[in-house]
Amino acid sequence: MSRLTTVAALGTAQTLAWASSYYLPAMLAVPIALDLGMAPSTVFAAFSVALIVSAALGPYAGRAIDRFGGRPVLIASNLVFAAGLAALGWADSTPQLFLAWALIGIAMGSGLYEAAFATVVRLHGQEARSAITGITLFAGFASTVGWPVSAALESHFGWRGACMAWAGLHLLIGLPLNACLPRLPRANAADAAAPAKPEPAALLSEAEARRAAFLMAYVFAVTWFISTAMAAHLPSVLQAVGVGFALAVSFAALVGPAQVAGRVLEFTVLQRFHPLLSARLAAMAHPLGAVAIGLAGAPAAAVFTVLHGAGNGILTIAIGTLPLLLFGSQGYGRRQGLLMVPARLVQAGAPFLFGLSLDRWGAGALWLSALLGLSACAALWWMPAGARSSPAGGAR
Repeated sequence: MSRLTTVAALGTAQTLAWASSYYLPAMLAVPIALDLGMAPSTVFAAFSVALIVSAALGPYAGRAIDRFGGRPVLIASNLVFAAGLAALGWADSTPQLFLAWALIGIAMGSGLYEAAFATVVRLHGQEARSAITGITLFAGFASTVGWPVSAALESHFGWRGACMAWAGLHLLIGLPLNACLPRLPRANAADAAAPAKPEPAALLSEAEARRAAFLMAYVFAVTWFISTAMAAHLPSVLQAVGVGFALAVSFAALVGPAQVAGRVLEFTVLQRFHPLLSARLAAMAHPLGAVAIGLAGAPAAAVFTVLHGAGNGILTIAIGTLPLLLFGSQGYGRRQGLLMVPARLVQAGAPFLFGLSLDRWGAGALWLSALLGLSACAALWWMPAGARSSPAGGAR
């Protein structure tokens, strides 16, 4: 199986996985709440449980990929996604709703980006950078595809039928795509769990490695907090700075294309440079957009949205490439899972916490996310110098 075919298969399967999990509540939370006689916030609380479960499972799924390869883990995630979505479609009470989302959380912890990145690193080692970027180019359209498909399914078949349809798509599309991935020989358990051996792009001392891991976990947590907060509240933020409702929704729709544009930029121009440069530039994008809004107000809303989307798109790639650059490919899956635990936990509370800030400060809440973005950029500048010894090609 060629690398391009592998990237296309994983990217398509990731689009399905994200569309049927992370982007599902936006379209189905209200219909579910109305049918089950609960507040929409209860549905989002159940979704937060899924994120917490995925955070807990991530390191174990990564370790399994290190040892067995991504194929069996991703196939299992499709089966669990199907079971969880079917359970959601059958839910008739609050406990059943939470149990269904917990099951979906198990699939998210073993079937979203971290698992796909670990899969291509297991396949291609230090040469996985371009494959990671390619996967995100495909899955960048998950919201663009997922939201209208979920809305259409709900309109024609109800929310229960929509859940069942997504479950069926995991069995009919996602599972065969992941089953096409190359089989890999089973790695020795001790080797899979051992610390990474020095590689050309990962010459760090023990102290530098500890500092890099701490800083990286912080950057990832901040990135996911900002991304999730904006995904939940961007139209409200734009309205708070004086943009009308219809225009705010139109501007918010620019995030998806801007993310893809940022990833194309990474795949073409920035691919020639060190991945840390890409990450630093991307971390500055959201704060720069906030400054533009602070100076110009509503007329800068589109600029802010595009900068935020492009920066977020590139930072998603950095989540996959920076651990590979700094620590090497050995034990990548488990390490990636551990680094993403804070991000998943923060992500679970981001919509609620940023919503409180928006209620209290209005447009001023944007300065909170901007300051967080600046702190992430500072953390990236403080990243150990040993990673700079290899130019762009080292992690590609």
